[in-house]
Amino acid sequence: MGKNCFLIRGNGLFSRGYFKIVNIFPDTLCLNGSVHQVSTLLQMQTGRQGSPPGIESDVIDFLGQWYGPESFIIAHTSGSTGPPKPIFLEKTFVAQSAMRTLDFFGLEPGQRVLLCLPLKYIAGKLMVVRALLGGLDLGTAPPTDDFAFLARSPADCFRFAAMVPNQVIKLLEDSTRFDGLDSLLIGGSALPSRLESELGNVPTACFASYGMTETATHIALRRINGRNASGSFHCLKEIQVGLSEKGCLTIEMPGLDAPNLETNDLAELEGNKRFRIVGRADNVIISGGIKYFPEMIEKKLEDLIAYPFFIGAVPDEILGHRIVLVIEARPGEGIEKKLDLLFKQRLGRYERPKDVVFKDTFKRTGSGKIVRQF
Repeated sequence: MGKNCFLIRGNGLFSRGYFKIVNIFPDTLCLNGSVHQVSTLLQMQTGRQGSPPGIESDVIDFLGQWYGPESFIIAHTSGSTGPPKPIFLEKTFVAQSAMRTLDFFGLEPGQRVLLCLPLKYIAGKLMVVRALLGGLDLGTAPPTDDFAFLARSPADCFRFAAMVPNQVIKLLEDSTRFDGLDSLLIGGSALPSRLESELGNVPTACFASYGMTETATHIALRRINGRNASGSFHCLKEIQVGLSEKGCLTIEMPGLDAPNLETNDLAELEGNKRFRIVGRADNVIISGGIKYFPEMIEKKLEDLIAYPFFIGAVPDEILGHRIVLVIEARPGEGIEKKLDLLFKQRLGRYERPKDVVFKDTFKRTGSGKIVRQF
């Protein structure tokens, strides 16, 4: 077959059925309703003559990488736990990830999908690969768009889009925007409880995703509204999970360099296909000899605190570390007293923050994830 193709099952990636060959370098791409020869788009990249502005130009730049001579593409981590680092992903591995998404959401040739994520991250790149392999019509919008156009054309809706939580907040400013979108994949950072609650009544099928750059985006999904809403992630086809000795999630899937990829996410398993994330191993706070998971404390508070915040720790001579709440706000207006009352209402005695640290502005990654530094 060569490096340009791979086999999948005809009625799904890995279920029973006939085999078919998937060409990962198709000749055409449908972009904003117009079918283009990829070779013509690549000529635009070379000469920069007639090249469209904005995100369409970024799509063409990525096509240059996808159709280039290397067997891999380069993606960068988000930088939430350290400086962003390059990750080299084999193109067949990326294509298999794209096909899993096409299969799960039942996307068919000619259907419209929306790209509104930066192309410098793997999530944006995967939207282009899905459109190529699935013969989809790839609509584009800047990541900073307010998505008002979704409310104006519900009859010509998008079958699928992927967004980060900050973008979903814009959708919720006018619930009719969901009328133009069938399925929505949300990733990039943890989904706040308040946001998940607000999505409970929208007509769009909404899914939280779990994945990382190393796995070429999501390996598991969690329905967050509708009859099939769940608190657990469910692995996509041919992917299984386990736990390391430290209690961190491990991932087993075709194409990884090692048999199991160990993450830094502490998890609870429900078999080898379903799991819940408890928190990050590198965020765990040991105070007075007891382990505390910041993400679990944050969940208890986030629906009542209007400002962005996170739970952290500072050195303490007696406890080793003491728990603090770091908030993106300025002191005043009795905020500390209100927070102290909230701590007493919602938190156990020993998990209550001992101090409040005010910051004018948090550092964030490109996907909007808060960098836990103060």
